[in-house]
Amino acid sequence: MDNFTFYSPTYFVFGKDKEGDAGKYVKRFGGSKVLLHYGGGSVVRSGLLDRVKNSLDASKIEYIELGGVKPNPVSSLVYKGIELCRSEDVDFVLAIGGGSTIDSAKAIAAGTVYDGDFWDYYMGKPIKEALPIGTILTIAAAGSEGSPDSVITNEEGMFKRGASGNALRPKFSILNPALTMTLPPYQSAAGISDIITHLCERYFTNTKDVEVTDRMIEALLLAMIKEGPKVIRNPEDYEARANIMWAGMVAHNNTVGVGRTQDWASHDIEHELSAQYDVTHGAGLAVVLPAVMTYNLKHDVNRMARFAVNVFGVQMDFNHPEETALEGIKQLRYFFKEIGMPSSLGELGGKVEDIDEMAQRACYGNGREGQIGGYVSLSKKDVVNIYNLTV
Repeated sequence: MDNFTFYSPTYFVFGKDKEGDAGKYVKRFGGSKVLLHYGGGSVVRSGLLDRVKNSLDASKIEYIELGGVKPNPVSSLVYKGIELCRSEDVDFVLAIGGGSTIDSAKAIAAGTVYDGDFWDYYMGKPIKEALPIGTILTIAAAGSEGSPDSVITNEEGMFKRGASGNALRPKFSILNPALTMTLPPYQSAAGISDIITHLCERYFTNTKDVEVTDRMIEALLLAMIKEGPKVIRNPEDYEARANIMWAGMVAHNNTVGVGRTQDWASHDIEHELSAQYDVTHGAGLAVVLPAVMTYNLKHDVNRMARFAVNVFGVQMDFNHPEETALEGIKQLRYFFKEIGMPSSLGELGGKVEDIDEMAQRACYGNGREGQIGGYVSLSKKDVVNIYNLTV
């Protein structure tokens, strides 16, 4: 196991109707004037936004609003939010929504207190401070409610890139599984795919002797495989929703990633699909992850075979571990298909003729130097080959 430091200060409030306490927690963590950041749609129609406003009013906390966040959040709205926070002397950002809204809120919070262009952070500049952030989660997927991470698409060049820093960890996050019951099955399935990929990005590691986090990841994957189909069949299964929601947070606040190298090639490759075609992130990952696993299989056949045995119950073939590993990848593909996820580039609306350009951006765009991946170092040629496995 590698040396590590781990800091996870977020205060989690979990359960039914807990969004009604939002004002209390904003006040607890020092907020007096809040930017309410959200997408629109169901947050407004369901009455969730009004319930949050009522809670803030009851705590005598001022607020202003900025809606309009869309999947794959964009830089133009971040710039608008930064300008609004500065002009209105906002001292707290409260995100109401899923990972896209939370990521956008984090970018606004960091950019508001920075003299330069917030995009510097998405080019690699360390994030040292940000306005305090709170979240009210409406979809279990990205894990941004507990993580130090944010992903934004820059419309100049359509680069989808991430930034990270403990200053971006929310001060509090309210997780009410009931808020996810109105999600369309496709969005629930995409969230499940995202959570599974977050776990796999950590599971496929070159670090030896990380048995504790290996076992934790395997347990979370088993839980997702058990609970995921339940919410597709019955969207109102509160207990399944609750297990998925908490798994999503644990999967990405890095509890299971400490002391080990991580990969993130699947995310880097999928980000180009999201930027190019505006596809749902989790749906893109359902296509990309099995392709990356197949391409990287021979790097460590035994680890891939362990995944197959411990997660999908495949019988180990000690004479042919590669066959065991391939069966595990096959079972993963089947699972994604079972919950309604796409399995090919074409199903995402992708085009073969775009592959070379997407691989170029993945490896060289926005300051990158030609290689991605922490498990296997992948060149542009490798990324092209992986995209071709999705055709």
